[in-house]
Amino acid sequence: MSGLQKIGSGFFCLIMLTWCAGLQGQDLHFSQFFNSPLTTNPANTGFIPDANYRLGINYRNQWANVPVPYKTFSAFGDAQLLRDRWYYGWLGVGGVILQDEAGDGILKSTKVYGSVAYHQLLGENSLFTIGFNAGIADKRLNITKLTFPSQFNDTYGKWFFDGQLPSGENFSNSSIEYFDLQAGANYAWFPTDNIYLNLGVSVQHVNTPKETFLEDGNNEIGRRYIGFLNASIKVADRVILNPSAYYTTQRGAEETVLGTWAAYNLSGEGGDYQLLAGLYYRVKDAVIPLIGYQMKQFRLMFTYDVTASTLAAANSHRGAYEISLLYLGLYKKQGNYKKTYLCPHF
Repeated sequence: MSGLQKIGSGFFCLIMLTWCAGLQGQDLHFSQFFNSPLTTNPANTGFIPDANYRLGINYRNQWANVPVPYKTFSAFGDAQLLRDRWYYGWLGVGGVILQDEAGDGILKSTKVYGSVAYHQLLGENSLFTIGFNAGIADKRLNITKLTFPSQFNDTYGKWFFDGQLPSGENFSNSSIEYFDLQAGANYAWFPTDNIYLNLGVSVQHVNTPKETFLEDGNNEIGRRYIGFLNASIKVADRVILNPSAYYTTQRGAEETVLGTWAAYNLSGEGGDYQLLAGLYYRVKDAVIPLIGYQMKQFRLMFTYDVTASTLAAANSHRGAYEISLLYLGLYKKQGNYKKTYLCPHF
């Protein structure tokens, strides 16, 4: 790496550290927001229209061909409790682990949350939910991998890096921890067996925790507001459409994602085997094609962010790829599966 590249990399990391709460991109997120339910809205905990419990993993690799790539991984699980005892409601409990790595290991973050939600049926065709999750975030910075403009000189007529020179930054420590709290609400409407609508809103970082590595830093993470609208519509015997819209804002930064994916039944009644395909658009940023396959209770999806913003000139339209694997489980009762649908199904 040349001296100018090292200067740019170090300067970028400095900006990332001092302004991370102000940059929407520094909050962990997935293009497949619908497959990361607990991070999108804690009210999604136990909000499972076609199963009793679910397990999922997500992996995102972003900007692999620019100086500071991002790799994000999450694993989650949630379940419905007391649904067979409370006819008009139930509890949802769950948890999620997120890990994020930026800049070839320069900055690593781990977040662990526990979630709880209460779901209340409103008559026979609608449902209201409130939920919360709380947890601990841990961020670690490898200061030895950072370089700064003040550590380069041209004493011998050529720029070179001298790690013995001071960085000029006052780092108080290389790791931080803080408590984090989120809250959200959902409303679902299912007037017929072929139509399902779901509207949700949530607030992340309700307690605006402090996050800084610098000795004189006083950076608070701004509250992040999220709203989404999902639908599931059976348009033919073998086809179900799943359109959705997602919007989030944090300290003036905004993100809007619109699109749909379709499920095509490859088997008979029950839809044990399905082909999945769709297309999403992150406004002013990326076109996101989707392809997937469902085999019984397993659902695999793959998306690729094709950069459509001005960054395309730097990364040749190669934004990010994302993989999700979901398992939709059913409780057993006296040797038989008990399954209740709130959404269209095959």
